[in-house]
Amino acid sequence: MEIETSTLMIFLFILPVLSFLYASVGHGGASGYLALMALFNFPNTTMKQTALLLNLFVAGIAFYHYYKAGHFRKKLFIPFAIGSIPTAFIGGSMQVEPLVYKKILGVLLIFAIGRIFWKRTRKDSAIKDIKCTQALILGLAVGFFSGLIGIGGGIILTPIILLLHWGNMKEAAAVSALFIWVNSFSGLLGQFSSGITLLPISGVMVVIAISGGLAGSYLGSRKWNNRILEYCLGIVLISASVKLLLF
Repeated sequence: MEIETSTLMIFLFILPVLSFLYASVGHGGASGYLALMALFNFPNTTMKQTALLLNLFVAGIAFYHYYKAGHFRKKLFIPFAIGSIPTAFIGGSMQVEPLVYKKILGVLLIFAIGRIFWKRTRKDSAIKDIKCTQALILGLAVGFFSGLIGIGGGIILTPIILLLHWGNMKEAAAVSALFIWVNSFSGLLGQFSSGITLLPISGVMVVIAISGGLAGSYLGSRKWNNRILEYCLGIVLISASVKLLLF
């Protein structure tokens, strides 16, 4: 199944907007890319590896800016990463039946929607010490589904860190950005090990996504926020989730 030129052009027009919004909160944007590809009926066989590739570049840029702004906590990152890297590779090497893939993706998009619309209403004054064993187990689970579906796992990890009071919003964004990068890299290796190849247009997609990611991560790491744009992104994800789960 080939992607129509008009469909591809619209996708490329919206792509930097998604990478901008996601990078501003320390994410690579795979859930958004997958949602957009689902809305425009991209073939399932190209979605996972394309999302992981874009994630790799945008999350890397986001991490750089959050790290330079002083928000990264290595002790918060390591237990999650140790658990997630091997399972992301395993998940990335597995192929999922198209209908099952769509349903799992639709459910995981709910995490992305929750991440956009839910904000903490009070200051992060009671940060707790991370429980390494618990974080390791969570990393195992998040890494597997990240590789299986083609996301970096930040849409799941960020709410976990905030709900368990293991870090504030900026710290969660910084840790999630690097977490997304390592999982995307591991998942992409798993994809290649199973014989999957990239789209010919992938290089163009990367360049376009980077342009949005550079601006979004720079502004987001320095306390910039725009709730109206985040709500628009949420509406796109809700539409994609409904389509995946019901149709």
